[in-house]
Amino acid sequence: MTDSSRSASRSDCGCPEFRLGRRGFLAAAAAGSALAAGGSLFGQAHRQVSFAATTGGNVLVVLSLRGGADGLSLVVPRLPEDREVLRKLRPGIAVPENSLIGGDAAFGLHPEFAPLLPMWRAGSFGAVHAVGLPAPNRSHFDAMEAIEDADPGSSARSGWLNRMVGLDAGAGPETAMHLGSSLLPTSLVGPAPALGAGAVKDLALTDLGTGAAARRTSLRQMWQGETGVLADSLRATLGTTERLAPLAEAAADRGAVHASAYPDGPLRAVLANTAALIRADVGTRVVTVDYGNWDMHNGLADGDRNPTRGWLAEQVRHLAGSLAAFFTDLGPAASRVTVVTLSEFGRRVEENGDHGVDHGYGNAMLLLGAGVRGGAVHGRWPGLGMLEQGDLPTTTDYRSVLWEVLTNRFPEVSGGRAGIFPGFVPETVRTMR
Repeated sequence: MTDSSRSASRSDCGCPEFRLGRRGFLAAAAAGSALAAGGSLFGQAHRQVSFAATTGGNVLVVLSLRGGADGLSLVVPRLPEDREVLRKLRPGIAVPENSLIGGDAAFGLHPEFAPLLPMWRAGSFGAVHAVGLPAPNRSHFDAMEAIEDADPGSSARSGWLNRMVGLDAGAGPETAMHLGSSLLPTSLVGPAPALGAGAVKDLALTDLGTGAAARRTSLRQMWQGETGVLADSLRATLGTTERLAPLAEAAADRGAVHASAYPDGPLRAVLANTAALIRADVGTRVVTVDYGNWDMHNGLADGDRNPTRGWLAEQVRHLAGSLAAFFTDLGPAASRVTVVTLSEFGRRVEENGDHGVDHGYGNAMLLLGAGVRGGAVHGRWPGLGMLEQGDLPTTTDYRSVLWEVLTNRFPEVSGGRAGIFPGFVPETVRTMR
């Protein structure tokens, strides 16, 4: 069975709210993405910094583990008192302590993270535990919206990454991109420009048999003198496709996308395209990527009750192998790329009757690449003896981690915290060098 067919067979997790909420989430993102190309019309008064359209700049890749990944199976507690709780509450699904790799004195990594073990040992792969939203939210849709909007209580339709990009008067649609789909996640929706595409080859203007250059000229002539959002969006689109034409052509015709270097599965094409985009150095500073199918109400062990095999193990294997291939594929550009994972919530500590775990609270974030202070698990660990209604509590707001990453990789935004995370005062987590 292929990875894709395995994913399809397990997508019915018994959680209809995730399936319906995800569709609603995408529909809402589609509505926002219609304004993306014309977004440069708005928010100019708030733009202060300049990091767009310059070569050799740093890049942030935000990898969303959709569905609520079980952080306690990714970054596994190994202290004796925590292991005792796991033995009681997860008798059939706790990853065995003797199978853990990497980690530190208090935690170990799931064994399927083996492809990333060299990065952990080199100090460019780390984690933060007991991290999440400021208040529990077990609804997939609401929690995804909250974590990507990152402005609790606001009715503004604007995500945290869009607000970051909005600080820069020179930002173009290629500054912030979502790959794998043309539908923007909430984090990129807003007045600042952003761009969604299935693959970099899709960034070309379809020539319809006349040639892209001729069609571009024709469209410009048709819309010459027109005003309004639609006209401005059309002109922005034509400019973007012209700037990105060499990359799109190289991806389509000359093998710029090295998909064969990645393991088969859902991340193969999207990370290969992300690496091609970053290597092309067209001014992109933010890329968002989705990797779904983490809503594991079952499958944290195989049919023989082995927690090192099964659905979760396959997900981690694909995640780790794909990220290892990604950093190799980047080549020298890896020195300016940082990857951060987000998931809408963690899972409950106690296993359910289907050898899975239901929606919970505190979770783990992974950080890889440039600037990361790796080889350690950061954050204030409360221990599994301090559960809140059966959940791992959150001791670190996820925005504190994101703010450290942003200010380390994009120092020019350090004065814009009130615009990116309104009303939020971060704590120091020390995730970055």
